[in-house]
Amino acid sequence: MIRNIHIILRGTMQSVVKVTVIALLFVLMGCEKGPSTDNPIKVGVLHSLTGTMAISESSVRDATLMAIDEINATGGLLGRMIQPVVADGESDWPTFAAAAERLITQDKVNVIFGCWTSASRKTVVPILEKHQHLMFYPVQYEGLEQSPSVVYTGAAPNQQIIPAVKWIFDKGLKKVFLVSSDYVFPRAANEIIKAQVKALRGQVVGEEYVLLGSKDVQHMVDEIVKVQPDVILNTINGGTNIAFFEKLRAAGITPDKIPTMSFSIAEEELQSMNLKTMAGDYTTWNYFQSVDTKENREFVNRFKMKYGASRVTDDPIEAGYFGVYLWAQAVREAGSADVALVHKTIKNQSFAAPGGIVTVDSENQHTWKTVRIGKIKDDGQFEIVWSSDRSVRPVPYPIYKSKTEWGQYISDLFLSWGKRWANPGNQY
Repeated sequence: MIRNIHIILRGTMQSVVKVTVIALLFVLMGCEKGPSTDNPIKVGVLHSLTGTMAISESSVRDATLMAIDEINATGGLLGRMIQPVVADGESDWPTFAAAAERLITQDKVNVIFGCWTSASRKTVVPILEKHQHLMFYPVQYEGLEQSPSVVYTGAAPNQQIIPAVKWIFDKGLKKVFLVSSDYVFPRAANEIIKAQVKALRGQVVGEEYVLLGSKDVQHMVDEIVKVQPDVILNTINGGTNIAFFEKLRAAGITPDKIPTMSFSIAEEELQSMNLKTMAGDYTTWNYFQSVDTKENREFVNRFKMKYGASRVTDDPIEAGYFGVYLWAQAVREAGSADVALVHKTIKNQSFAAPGGIVTVDSENQHTWKTVRIGKIKDDGQFEIVWSSDRSVRPVPYPIYKSKTEWGQYISDLFLSWGKRWANPGNQY
């Protein structure tokens, strides 16, 4: 009977009422203590809770913990509680690698949910592969990777970057200016964008970078003012976005004059920005809090009830949340939380996520997702101005280069930064 209850409630429809009913059922069935707390299933939660990326990653941690709490409240997994072990990556890539090693070898976690920047993921992947372990990665990224140790619940390039560029060209915006943090995601994303712009017979009129976390953005703004592009494509991450848009507006560049399409600004980041000046710009994601479905409204309400009425949801939050449920389904199907067994059952898992049905692709372990473009409103939410007709199959390696050529490009970046995944500045 308990197993049947799990099946009924394993989607996103859990509510406070349903959780209460489950608790009562355990009591009535003589299981007052619910699932065993003596032998918990340990899971790692690895995000930056300090440093420049904390503005984004702390909320993904919160969503991950909420999903774990919901599953525990409805009986846990296989009669066992899930015990999260939270680690702080500190917005520092070597710290991420050390934390992943510790979670696997000392804390003996069965899975890791974590990372945001590609620099952090790239440092963690070798650790995962060495131990034949598993991580769920919840953020859009540049693609050009396919690890058996990673389930990619964020967007591949063809689920964010490529449709965004196509959309702006359909609007007649063909002179493109690229602004970016200087690490592997923006560099690779811009390589994809430049190839696509060339194929569409547009023009990249500027390409400027800033060290991750730096607020030295005036040079970017000066160049934008000088060349007057049709549109700005923004792959800046972290707190640098605040400084960039402040300088951009101070220079008189507003959305009605030169719009910006951002790839790493969502509802969470907007809470720290001037909403009146941001209104009218665009972002591309797979999920927005404004998705108008019953499942999403219930998800948003649960998140606010748990963390506060002022809190918002966004794409990486949703991906962090449903990643836990995809893993839990794979554990149930495997009948074990053993990493090797879950590796086999995770392929082709589907889940009714707040933003729609998501499915793990059996070939590349990325997820099929709906693509959406949002226009920023002055309340910090998004008006969805375009969405794909259906879930889009993930393609981690865009057609503009072969898989081998993309691999060489990524390798050359790594070597150019002294075997790092981000530009260290003048450190070497």
